[in-house]
Amino acid sequence: MNLLLLHPDDFISADHVQIRGRRLRHLNTVINANAGDCLIAGLLNGKIGKAHLLTINSDVAELRIELTEPPPTPLPIKLILALPRPKMLRRILQAATSLGIKEIHLIASWRVEKSYWQSPFLEAEKTREQLILGLEQSIDTQLPDIHLHPRFKPFVEDELDTIAAHSTRIVAHPRATEAIGTAPLNALTLAIGPEGGFIPYEIEKFAEFGFVAASLGPRILTVEVAVSSLISRFAVNLENDDRSTHN
Repeated sequence: MNLLLLHPDDFISADHVQIRGRRLRHLNTVINANAGDCLIAGLLNGKIGKAHLLTINSDVAELRIELTEPPPTPLPIKLILALPRPKMLRRILQAATSLGIKEIHLIASWRVEKSYWQSPFLEAEKTREQLILGLEQSIDTQLPDIHLHPRFKPFVEDELDTIAAHSTRIVAHPRATEAIGTAPLNALTLAIGPEGGFIPYEIEKFAEFGFVAASLGPRILTVEVAVSSLISRFAVNLENDDRSTHN
């Protein structure tokens, strides 16, 4: 936990908070925090700054906070992801959040097991836990939005074009002949399929709405590795484009 992420109900006054539960246990057992320590803190969906630890014991910690800085700039990448296995989903949500993704669409695919949609890991409280961990890791406060689309065709035909408006559109596909490019980008909508990739019909449907199928190369990657690799690669392209714009 690199950031003490605060919630509105932590506040006992305008600049004082009390922490209990998981975060308190982390302060006590991982950080070994003591009164007088200064920590990095941020308010969920708000600013980042300092938290001065006033008192701490096994029941509660009280801190005085000074939140003055905005959170990191989000990546202009919208992630469309075929719903992965529940345990993998937890890790992917944490990783995507840590990398700065703020909009995630989980969709159906022919290779997605229908039972995945009944997983308790898809409950709002469970997904929120993973997003919070990603924010704490990356020192960010802006909670991503997660959207569930359990039917592929209605999603593509009714929602996809609006979601991807004004962005470069790429669908990752292990058997695509075109390689993922390195050209600078302004904004991106990135679709990543399940293990084994999207089936040809699904690739064709994405193509109808301007998505170009592209491959990471000859190696077959797990979804988890592909998500982190692709987001990281495009994040560099977006940063390069931003620098070139301002030079």
